[in-house]
Amino acid sequence: MIPRYSLAEMERIWTLENRYRCWLEVELAAAQAMHEMGMIPTQEYKAISEKADFDVERITEIEQETRHDVIAFLTNVAEYVGPASHWIHYGMTSSDVLDTATALQLKQAGELILSELYRLAETLKLKAREHRHTLCMGRSHGIHAEPTSFGLKFALWFDETNRNIRRLQEAIQIVSVGQFSGAVGNYAHLDPEVEERACKHLELRPVNISTQVIQRDRHAQFLFTIAQIGSTLEKIALEIRHLQRTEVNEAEENFSRGQKGSSAMPHKRNPILSEQLCGLSRILRANAAVALENNPLWHERDISHSSVERIILPDSCILIHYMLVKSSAMIESLVVYPQNMMKNIELTHGLVFSQALLLHLTNTGMSREESYALVQTIAMKSINDGEDFKKLILASTEITAALGESAIKEIFSYQRYLKNVDQIFRRCGII
Repeated sequence: MIPRYSLAEMERIWTLENRYRCWLEVELAAAQAMHEMGMIPTQEYKAISEKADFDVERITEIEQETRHDVIAFLTNVAEYVGPASHWIHYGMTSSDVLDTATALQLKQAGELILSELYRLAETLKLKAREHRHTLCMGRSHGIHAEPTSFGLKFALWFDETNRNIRRLQEAIQIVSVGQFSGAVGNYAHLDPEVEERACKHLELRPVNISTQVIQRDRHAQFLFTIAQIGSTLEKIALEIRHLQRTEVNEAEENFSRGQKGSSAMPHKRNPILSEQLCGLSRILRANAAVALENNPLWHERDISHSSVERIILPDSCILIHYMLVKSSAMIESLVVYPQNMMKNIELTHGLVFSQALLLHLTNTGMSREESYALVQTIAMKSINDGEDFKKLILASTEITAALGESAIKEIFSYQRYLKNVDQIFRRCGII
């Protein structure tokens, strides 16, 4: 059973309350490590572990004077702990707290996103199975090409979603690192063992090297992965938008009772959710581009990335989680019209069989160039005059002489377009 987390749970991760809670976890992990190494006496460590707490409003009040959020936080924690607080933040710098705590938040958010990705994959798998043998028009350049299975659309998205799952798993691992290395990252005032122990308590890996800040290539990869997931959702949404066009009308978003499509036209049923998903994916891509700009810093350390990340990290995580929830719901309730799919297939009066006919002619020994010219000439007549392609082919003495009337009739069969669907599904792990 895939756990379902509410949108509020994702939002909670990025609240000030949880941000400071993660800061406190980092400070307590460092204190525990130092106590284990004999640096902090037992009584003082006991005071820290039992009394350490914070108050969001009080931190805000102190920050008005200090103009430094970490100092305001530490000051407030010290008010709870008392004299033993001199061990809190010992040998550390602000980025040790900020970056390690951010790793905790990204790990929390990543797990929620991952859960919704699993749900999307399962939804796509079920739809693929449902429409495994539903025949629809395959299009290239927006123009009719050859028939295919509607289930293959979902299978394609399922396969891509599985790649996104693997990408996100790696991205979560990449950002799940902590540091306790001091002002320039060289452990001048703390033994690296403190970092190793503290990170273990936090269920993070210690960075191999830092400069005061954890390098932002990690965060860029995380946001790039989110943007890539967004592009998959846009791909799905864009196809649904096309399928819902009046002239196509092969599938559409569920239109609930009481829903309105237009303030002016009562008949409208617009693909509003898929349009929304296409638009929101642009924000994710923009945020990923900003994350790349956060990687180079002045002399390896400054805080130009900090202000930006307060926006792009929560916004991207909350947004992709929302988009995944909505995408799964949209696909689950998608309304499909197989009869319209068949109607569209037959719009071109059998022209979809032109390649099959071409190949059969070349199998008789006729050159590809001669076969192509022969089939294309008749195809253009069918298009221009609106005549049935099969009838025109049967009327061609050259083609009937090469293939025979019974073979021509067998060529005009839809079965060939579905015969290998199961094999593709097995490759994708759907059956």
